[in-house]
Amino acid sequence: MEKEILVNVDTHETRAALVEGGTLTEFYVERPLSQRVVGNLYKAKVENVLPGMQAAFVNIGLEKNAFLYVDDADPPHNPGDEPEISTEDLKKASIKDLVRMKQELLVQVVKEPMGTKGARVTRHVTMPGRYLVLMPTVDYVGVSRRITTEGERDRLRKLAEKIRSNGMGVIVRTVAEGKKEQELRNDFEFLSRLWQQVQRRMKKESAPALLHKDLGLIYRVVRDHFSPDISRFLIDSRQEYEKVLELLDATSPDLKRKVQYYESNDAALFDMHDLDAEIDAALRKKVWLKSGGYLIIEQTEALTVIDVNTGKFVGRTNLADTVFRTNMEAVREVARQIRLRDLGGIIVIDFIDMEHAEHRQRVLDALNGQLKKDRTKTNVLGLTQLGLVELTRKKANQGLSSLFEQPCPYCEGKGRLLSEETMAARVRREIRKILRNSTSEAILVEVHPTVAALLIGAGGTNLKELERQTKKTVFIRGSSAVHSEGMNIRALGDRSEVAEKALPVQAGQVISLQVEEPHVSNPWDGISRVEGYVIDIEGAGDMVGEMVQVEIMRAYRTYAKGRLIEEEENLDQPEQGVCVQSANSAY
Repeated sequence: MEKEILVNVDTHETRAALVEGGTLTEFYVERPLSQRVVGNLYKAKVENVLPGMQAAFVNIGLEKNAFLYVDDADPPHNPGDEPEISTEDLKKASIKDLVRMKQELLVQVVKEPMGTKGARVTRHVTMPGRYLVLMPTVDYVGVSRRITTEGERDRLRKLAEKIRSNGMGVIVRTVAEGKKEQELRNDFEFLSRLWQQVQRRMKKESAPALLHKDLGLIYRVVRDHFSPDISRFLIDSRQEYEKVLELLDATSPDLKRKVQYYESNDAALFDMHDLDAEIDAALRKKVWLKSGGYLIIEQTEALTVIDVNTGKFVGRTNLADTVFRTNMEAVREVARQIRLRDLGGIIVIDFIDMEHAEHRQRVLDALNGQLKKDRTKTNVLGLTQLGLVELTRKKANQGLSSLFEQPCPYCEGKGRLLSEETMAARVRREIRKILRNSTSEAILVEVHPTVAALLIGAGGTNLKELERQTKKTVFIRGSSAVHSEGMNIRALGDRSEVAEKALPVQAGQVISLQVEEPHVSNPWDGISRVEGYVIDIEGAGDMVGEMVQVEIMRAYRTYAKGRLIEEEENLDQPEQGVCVQSANSAY
């Protein structure tokens, strides 16, 4: 099966997709405003020790204190030295025996903050490289279980024993299969230097402090996913393409030939396999199978339930055969959805009831086989007495739903909708797609005010960048009448014609407005809006809630400047329009 990695680099987010046989199986996204913390090393300060929970809360500098469980709290020691606590005593130790209030610790994040919970941390440090994982505080050598040839396992274990120094532990990764001693040695030396830097910073910094940050998304994808079985690696940023080649120069020069810079004026990179549609489908509860059956996927914080249904599939022979065929087809899609949505914790699958024990076992075997493709540790516990398949999957990151969606304010959290960031990114892509295939000079797009604010950016910076990319003029208008997931194309064509439709007011116009709020950075001025278009009224900052007469002095693309008209002036001015607007966007 052909495997590809596609990386789309945008100003406001980077997306990476693993495609197997033309089907999206894994997806990752990284944004500047929501950087991940898993893998980061911190100098932490113990804020609270709770013997009743056998845990401690430590301050690592994030919004919420991190959680340190007793099993992750035993003091690390340099290999060769006697541990502070013996193995027998450690099994019986309480959290108060291992850490104390105000103590400063070196910890590593193993689980992202999720919902109301802070990050989970450990004192057992691991530092992944291209071919090895360094464990600097334990004396251990291991080889990935995915390497199944005994001769190769023995060779790699001997090489790892040979190259490691100071008794530091290492695990040989799957991608190291067939590699030579020097390649593994280079990786070990690189990780050793990183560990030395961490130790030096640990001595100098005051807690809480970030000591080491894990690599960005593109480099993690190269490190963790780019193996010889990948047929090609496509990236649509020239700058990042060059950086990937530099990285491979030092790690895997033989893979450089598979890296390609994608440049096309006809279609965006993710349009190649219609990936945006697949990502949208992965956010829905219902997933259709080709046969006409379907899955229902319900997620909670700790548990995910997947229900398999025959739907429109009626089969050809008998009920038992129809049920078995539907379940076998569902196995492949269930495994794909688990990887794609990055589901974690307890997962319960309710397959359609099967009469024959042989069918049940074949479905279970097929599920185990599909889950072996998953890099994240998964453990199938088997069929329960109720006929449900129960499995657990390591939960380290936020799932796809948490990344792309937020609780819906329209239904008070009972449903979900796309976040403003995600919607803004989607609108940018749609604008680029429309203008790529159009000879028009300009476009006017109407969106929800909160989305409009992100599209425009501070001082119009985001809008300028979008225009630089499209080489066209883009007008963005916010309107509270537009759904937060909606987007309306109001005009497309000649620049002057679109500009006339985009600006709801003109210089010299006198209108009656309600002052909604003081200006954010200049409280002396007041803010009103006409169809989501911001009017900055000089001297109206203390008149919030009042109706005032305003003369428009200057009209710009994203806002207009106006001045208050005194009653005497107003007698001489004919009223040219009245508009009372109460949108929720910020200026």
